[in-house]
Amino acid sequence: MPMIIPTAALRSTLLRSATFRIVPLSARVMPCAWTKVNSISQTKSLHNSARLWSKKVAVSEGSNIQEQADPEHDLEETFEEFTARFEKEFEAAYDLFEVQRVLNNCFSYDLVPAPAVLEKALRAARRVNDLPTAIRVFEALKFKVDNEQQYKAYLDELADIRKELGVPLKEDLFPNGEPETVLAKQP
Repeated sequence: MPMIIPTAALRSTLLRSATFRIVPLSARVMPCAWTKVNSISQTKSLHNSARLWSKKVAVSEGSNIQEQADPEHDLEETFEEFTARFEKEFEAAYDLFEVQRVLNNCFSYDLVPAPAVLEKALRAARRVNDLPTAIRVFEALKFKVDNEQQYKAYLDELADIRKELGVPLKEDLFPNGEPETVLAKQP
């Protein structure tokens, strides 16, 4: 059975006659945490260019390190495939639990979902008749984007669907702040 060791330890100690599996701390390390993203298209290019996957490394006596492709972990997903997958999952969501589960999975990646995915999420929330989930889509979007301009760009892109479904923003419902502070101020 191969040993599991971190990448840094493999660099510092080259053990002989063993097969190691390099397991990154995060299977999907994206540069979004360090890089400012100024547009929706930049998010797409970052997703396509920055992937960190597990590799098998064979170390044998008297030889150099050789990387071997691991078919189990060579599943690279493009932004278009990601978008298509979540559009399909939102269309198939049949109850509130499924809609919220897919929404949680969609926002768990280190990228901002495409407007088409968010539209499918809003339609799924409407299909299961849950307005709070639709409002939370925009809350999650606000926390996911890097700056206010990106948030406004998404709001502009999704304005028609918001109007069609009648989904307000949290900022519209509570213009003075959080619901708790608004309710506490009322006599």
